[in-house]
Amino acid sequence: MKISNFLLAACAATLLMTGCAKNAGPAKDTLDKIHSSLEDVKADAAKYAPDGLKGVESQYDRLKASLDAKDYDNVLAGTPSLQKAVDSLKDAVDSGKEHAKAAAVAAKTEWESLSVDVPKMVAAIQSRVDELSKKKHLPLGMSKDEFEGSKSVFDSMKSTWADASKAADEGHPVEASNKAKTAKGMGEELYDRLKIKTA
Repeated sequence: MKISNFLLAACAATLLMTGCAKNAGPAKDTLDKIHSSLEDVKADAAKYAPDGLKGVESQYDRLKASLDAKDYDNVLAGTPSLQKAVDSLKDAVDSGKEHAKAAAVAAKTEWESLSVDVPKMVAAIQSRVDELSKKKHLPLGMSKDEFEGSKSVFDSMKSTWADASKAADEGHPVEASNKAKTAKGMGEELYDRLKIKTA
């Protein structure tokens, strides 16, 4: 009886090992295919869907650990979900690219206006700063510290505008537009501080 039980146990173990061995190839092949698919989209995903990429990579790493542990059944059970996650990631990347393209078009339109307005503001503020610097007395309600603070803001504005122009020259319209809008905001603040009349 004991021998019989031992033989049954041995047979069961053999069948289990055989079954596992049969699953080894399919598990590895399936996971390799998904990994290849993930690698194809990885670079774009890092830019357009970084959070989604982290989730998919974490899911892949868990199944890879199962494969290394020869838990092939777990790998085969988990790959459909992983493949679905990779497909969703690809959709997110495509959506991100479309959004980025639309944002770039809008930014180019904004830049066309800002590239005219901001230099005019810089010129007007520079003229006002030069004018006040020559005066013995600042306008009523403007202290020397406030004037010095305004000149500091003006330096930042010019620096930001230079960065915006550089971004535009390098073909980064969204960055250029955002920096130009920041510079314009500083300019509007300085118009108020320095009491510059607008047409």
